[in-house]
Amino acid sequence: MKNILKRRLKAGEQVYGTWITLESPIASEMMSTLGFDYFVIDTEHAPLDIYQAQTLMQAMRGDSKTSPIVRVWWNDLVAIKRALDIGAHGVLVPWVNTKEEAELAVKATRYAPDGLRGNGPRRASLFDPDYILTANEEILVICQIETKEAVENIEDIVSVEGMDVSYIGPADLSASYGHLGNMSHPDVQKAIDRVFDATEAAGKATGVHQASGATIKDRMEKGYNFITIGNDLIYLKQGVLNQRKDLGLD
Repeated sequence: MKNILKRRLKAGEQVYGTWITLESPIASEMMSTLGFDYFVIDTEHAPLDIYQAQTLMQAMRGDSKTSPIVRVWWNDLVAIKRALDIGAHGVLVPWVNTKEEAELAVKATRYAPDGLRGNGPRRASLFDPDYILTANEEILVICQIETKEAVENIEDIVSVEGMDVSYIGPADLSASYGHLGNMSHPDVQKAIDRVFDATEAAGKATGVHQASGATIKDRMEKGYNFITIGNDLIYLKQGVLNQRKDLGLD
């Protein structure tokens, strides 16, 4: 396995991606031709099971440079193992609040003796005879930071070896700070800045979900590395609204 996305992040590059939430292989296939650096296939909040996640990855064009990431439904050994076994290049693990939880997420992606991942990679190794020899170094581990507790522990979380990206979840973060739905609140923005500063100091990549209370361009200029710019459902809705506006129907 050779994870180009992980190499680019380690080199300090900015990468841009989107979330896949619709159970539509044709949409996944089409979107994989549009220049995204990564997809996050969401099995936490979207109604996607592990089989659908695999099908969405299979639909991605073979010449696509888009890397498939799966947001697992929990920081769970089996959930992470299954996401990797179907071919994900990495996992986005929700609700990581402590150093110990970050360590668990990393161990779940590593084969023994470095970790706890069971050896049964299935699709991930079908076309890669060296997969099990390289996976420990190549899998991308992204820890989602979405609570006040996580922010307070961020320096410890980003110190964990093998944790590659801190990914800010602004919706839950705003709720955790008592400002549900208000991602622009100064308390939330201060927390977001602390995550960015701590992650940058640790020499790792910082990710952010869409605008998170600022514009995407603001996050680009700030130096975020792993930047989500939308999702399939948003693009579908916006396309319809734009056409209605252009035709004078609204």
